[in-house]
Amino acid sequence: MAIFKSGNPTLSEKMFDKSLQLDANLQGSMTVRGTMNKFGFMMLMLIGGASYNWHLFESLKQDTMNTLMIVGIIGGLITALAISFKPNWAGYLAPLYALLEGLFIGGISAILNAAFAEKYPGLIMQAVGLTFGVSLAMFLLYNFRIIKATERFKSIIFTATLGIGIFYLITLVLRLFGVNVSFVYDSSLLSIGISLFVVAIAALNLILDFDRIEQGAEMGAPKFMEWYGAFGLMVTIVWLYIEILKLLSKLSSRD
Repeated sequence: MAIFKSGNPTLSEKMFDKSLQLDANLQGSMTVRGTMNKFGFMMLMLIGGASYNWHLFESLKQDTMNTLMIVGIIGGLITALAISFKPNWAGYLAPLYALLEGLFIGGISAILNAAFAEKYPGLIMQAVGLTFGVSLAMFLLYNFRIIKATERFKSIIFTATLGIGIFYLITLVLRLFGVNVSFVYDSSLLSIGISLFVVAIAALNLILDFDRIEQGAEMGAPKFMEWYGAFGLMVTIVWLYIEILKLLSKLSSRD
């Protein structure tokens, strides 16, 4: 099943193979529509969490907002790891993951919205619009098979995504040791170029997500894998939004 080779570790071949061994006949089978319905519910949870933390910022309750944002970051990571190791828990934990990520996204969005209120008042709405626009474009490109998830395509995206992860890890370690890596975060042309590349890879990961969900349904994966597939798609959408937000912030800083 090399079809599951991808840059998104939450929707790996190993997880789908494991799922097929877990009483699929008792639970029913995974469907694409069921997965997308659950993703829609998770999106509502994410928007709810983001709206609440944004409201706290606007209500001048920034300490509470910061606390919830930290809870969102740490809790989201722990929840994602738990789901990755125990995909049959996804039905319980995937909505929680979406809510936690919403708290984080709402907090960071409110902070950046305030920081660029005068210089770039439409920053957040543009980031949201671009995220949905890019996601829709990737879905249409996949649905009409304009971009096909071939083995070579999967290998390239997997390698690129792994490289990005290693690069981010190295820069994080360097910063912890006081080494200046400003070219990653400043508004230089190199930094903007890096962000454009990361956004492109994040967007192309959506093609692989759609392919794995479709293939999982065709394989007859258990019903709980709908939640797992929705969770994996949510991971990529959140990543894409954060990278687009970073890119727009860098571009606005050059004006």
